[in-house]
Amino acid sequence: MFAPLQNDTFLRALLRQPTDYTPVWLMRQAGRYLPEYRATREVAGSFMGLATNPELACEVTLQPLRRYALDAAILFSDILTVPDAMGLGLSFAQGEGPRFATPIRDEAAVAKLAVPDMEKLKYVFDAVTLIRKELAGRVPLIGFSGSPFTLACYMVEGAGSDDYRLIKTMMYQRPDLLHRILEVNAQAVATYLKAQIDAGAQAVMIFDSWGGVLADGLFQKFSLAYSKRVIEQLPLHKDGVRIPSILFTKGGGMWLEEIAGAGSDAIGLDWTANLGNARARVGDRVALQGNLDPMALMAAPEQLRGEVAKVLESFGPPAAAGQPGVGHVFNLGHGISQFTPPENVSVLVDAVHDYSRRIRGGVPVQHERLAQDAAA
Repeated sequence: MFAPLQNDTFLRALLRQPTDYTPVWLMRQAGRYLPEYRATREVAGSFMGLATNPELACEVTLQPLRRYALDAAILFSDILTVPDAMGLGLSFAQGEGPRFATPIRDEAAVAKLAVPDMEKLKYVFDAVTLIRKELAGRVPLIGFSGSPFTLACYMVEGAGSDDYRLIKTMMYQRPDLLHRILEVNAQAVATYLKAQIDAGAQAVMIFDSWGGVLADGLFQKFSLAYSKRVIEQLPLHKDGVRIPSILFTKGGGMWLEEIAGAGSDAIGLDWTANLGNARARVGDRVALQGNLDPMALMAAPEQLRGEVAKVLESFGPPAAAGQPGVGHVFNLGHGISQFTPPENVSVLVDAVHDYSRRIRGGVPVQHERLAQDAAA
């Protein structure tokens, strides 16, 4: 049904297998920093009009791959499609973030909550299949979902939040209600990701964007435990091919060992974590993905190359063939900013490929000069 994969470097890195260079892709790589994306969204009329149209979602997924030598594509969609399918009424006002018309805040609303009919999300699965076909084996396709806790934050708050007052109030006053929401979400996310894999996704990522706002102890109980439930239900193989998973918890640096034990093949790191330290802490249990500060893309080209070199040197040389080791996928520590100059993404991608090949070939990167440029 699909063309053979031509570049599996990203998948091999996730599985901690030797690679010729460090693969790179960027969170939100199909987005507002690209003029062609903005033009396509104008045609769609709205963000949801774009996300729910498989042909247009395919188009914006492929746009960054036409510009840059990225090693993976990621489905263009939104983490909130699942609660939208639950009937919460998702909308995106111009210049504002997502908002739900009917947030879940009391016992009656929680009692009605159920795993949605996946037919309501058919537009997502149709997009996955179309993208996979249009990629023609060029690079792997990543499917994704928000984590059960991150989805719950939006479902209870009704929108984004600075203090998470409503969901944390529920967590402390009525933990039984929050656990019920998380149980439904975990089943829904697992079903959703499995459907994306069936449609053609070759790897999946769970975005635990807000797990890091929880206190120690509560993170493990209300966030990590439910992400683990999702991962446990994901298929390891599809048609005999391994399907890796990635768990990204923004602000989760203090819990790396525990996150590494959740069962995913790789864990994502935000820009506050030290890659070398993270590698030492997790050993050969998981691959690492990350973790350049997205704002580094605002730097001048030579400064940006210096920042790329710092990330790669922090991780260090990968394990030699036949030896256990930690794979590395280069990425940002969070999504790319809409204000990023598109030409700087070319600089970043080329620098990652160039410097990582040098490290593997034993050729030292001129990091001292690059560091001086970065500090200038």
